[in-house]
Amino acid sequence: MPETTVAHEPTSHGQAAYEPTDRTVLTRARERASYDRALVHSILDAAYVCHLGFVRDGRPVVLPTLYGRVGERLYVHGSTGSRPLRMAGKPDPGLPVCLTVTHVDGLVLARSAFHHSLNYRSVVVHGIAHQVTDPEEKTTALDALVDHAIPGRSHDSRPANTKELAATAVLRLDLTEVSAKVRTGGPNDDPEDLGLPHWTGVIPLSTTYGAPIPADDLDPSIALPAYLSAL
Repeated sequence: MPETTVAHEPTSHGQAAYEPTDRTVLTRARERASYDRALVHSILDAAYVCHLGFVRDGRPVVLPTLYGRVGERLYVHGSTGSRPLRMAGKPDPGLPVCLTVTHVDGLVLARSAFHHSLNYRSVVVHGIAHQVTDPEEKTTALDALVDHAIPGRSHDSRPANTKELAATAVLRLDLTEVSAKVRTGGPNDDPEDLGLPHWTGVIPLSTTYGAPIPADDLDPSIALPAYLSAL
């Protein structure tokens, strides 16, 4: 089973693709890159955790965090006491960040140790994050964060109260400098290794939902919501 890749999407597609920049053009395995907007959205929407990278006191920091997408914007949240969120609250220049999302779809076992690999889908976003100050946008962002994990949940839970909103900061990152990278297919062994007596192939990986476990103090009269039973 040969390796397959995602072709580079030409920018002539207009709104169908993101415009490549110096920071989003791959230097290795360029044939796996894509700037297709729909593909990027699908990768972002299927994950739960992103890694947010920035520089603090001259040193790199990378934080795992939840996120949500609304159109061409990503939102992440944290405490208003968080230093990076305070840095992003400055209107000029905001906080330069790099946000990444990765799915591992399979373990690729080759005949040689060198050619072992992963099948994956990933997105890298560069940009300037800004703190959300508009109350309506902040509410939209927080709903998106909840619904990103479980669609429909924001309408089936108590919204944040004034105290909770005051303690929560939200960052906005526009999807402008974006690239996706995808690997699919089997091992890419060297021709001289094809006769070696080693098992080779792909071990698929996937995320599955278990049966919902009710809280110990849940009122037994409250039925499982349809959006959970559909998982």
